[in-house]
Amino acid sequence: MADAISGLKRQWSQPGGWKEFIVVSFPLILSASSASLQHFIDRLFLSWYAPEAIAAAMAAGVLQIALMSVFVGTAGYVSTFVAQYYGAKREGSIGPSVWQGLYISLAGSLLILATAPFAKSFFEWIGHPALVSTYETEYYTTICWGAFPAIAGAALAGYFSGQGRTWPILAANILATLVHLYLDYGLIFGSMGFPRWGVKGAAVATNISLLVPCLFYLLLMGRREYRERAPFFGRWKPDKALFLRLLRFGFPAGAQTFMEIAGYAIFLLLVGKLGAEELAATTIAFNINNLAFMPMLGFGLGVSVLVGQALGEKDPARASRATWSGLYFTLAYASVFSLMYVLMPDLFIMPFTAGDPEGFIEIRSHAVVLLRFIAAYTIFDTLNIVFSGTLKGAGDTRFIIKVMAAMTVFVLALPVAAAISWFGAGLYAIWTILTVEASLLGIVFLLRFSRGKWKGMRVIEDIY
Repeated sequence: MADAISGLKRQWSQPGGWKEFIVVSFPLILSASSASLQHFIDRLFLSWYAPEAIAAAMAAGVLQIALMSVFVGTAGYVSTFVAQYYGAKREGSIGPSVWQGLYISLAGSLLILATAPFAKSFFEWIGHPALVSTYETEYYTTICWGAFPAIAGAALAGYFSGQGRTWPILAANILATLVHLYLDYGLIFGSMGFPRWGVKGAAVATNISLLVPCLFYLLLMGRREYRERAPFFGRWKPDKALFLRLLRFGFPAGAQTFMEIAGYAIFLLLVGKLGAEELAATTIAFNINNLAFMPMLGFGLGVSVLVGQALGEKDPARASRATWSGLYFTLAYASVFSLMYVLMPDLFIMPFTAGDPEGFIEIRSHAVVLLRFIAAYTIFDTLNIVFSGTLKGAGDTRFIIKVMAAMTVFVLALPVAAAISWFGAGLYAIWTILTVEASLLGIVFLLRFSRGKWKGMRVIEDIY
């Protein structure tokens, strides 16, 4: 008994142990939860506005996020550079790293805006119902204007998360959530003196709320404690070598996020061919799953930060302990939600029926079954998030993108398209394919972690 207690104390207090993981990850988890809450409320309000509105906002929103995720992932990979520089006690290189991420943000946002004029033709080509297509175009062309603050926010957040100072990120996201909720309701329904803009209002509210963290981070980075330890202002000069290194390691990380989101975007677009009710049920199921999945991304980011710091210190044993600490907590969290999805599905679904209870009868029936699929693959999602987080923290991003590309194309997109077009598969058949793909991802990343090649990787230049 005494040995067991001693072992738990050691697991709690040692570098890379439970305490260190909680201190770094808890604010990130809450921050991701606030983003999840924003999406949930956004879709909830739109479900009250019109069933076609929630279907359109999810499909168009996921498409925009998929395109933007390449740049968010690349710019956000600044956090790994910051973590390894911080671990190596080279804080002077932190500010320049963040600036390279901001340059990527500017380029990415301009490219995203360039796609807006083609939105109408694209959504009409997809073949969704006319009203859904109209809403999709309206939402997409508006939400594109929020690309720069979304991408830049990821880079600026990396300044704090890489140093293990994650509470500012939580504060920024809480402020953004409050702004978003206030504007979202007003602009969708024309309340509190705002115009009634529907899906356009939801997009405008999102765009404005994305500016809040950027401004908050910049104000905080001007404080003396940050200026002295890791100065940001005045370090704006482009650094070709650093920029190219960020692209070398960060682009595969961004591409991985793109492939993952693109897979779900393609999945949603294909589900839309089955009918508006199937698309609405899938949209609701994904939106509910975000309540669990988005905070799990906070666990994964916490693992990446701790692994990056440990490898910057050249301490792979600590990095390994941080990974297993993250897995314990992520599994416990995911298991609770999986049980709730199976045992209490209406707890999550019923809020969406408030606008039109009778019109949601069949949608609710589908959503209950889809939550069971999500419960089945959520456990494997923990393996994906935690072990890919370790690989990202080390710099093993090329392997990640190769796996994601192969899985998205050959295990998800092509089989789903073939199942619908050639075999007339229904909603549950293609959700089975999605479940298999998500499960295989977790297993592959676990095997890669077990090989241990990541322990000798770095993203920063070695000057020793």
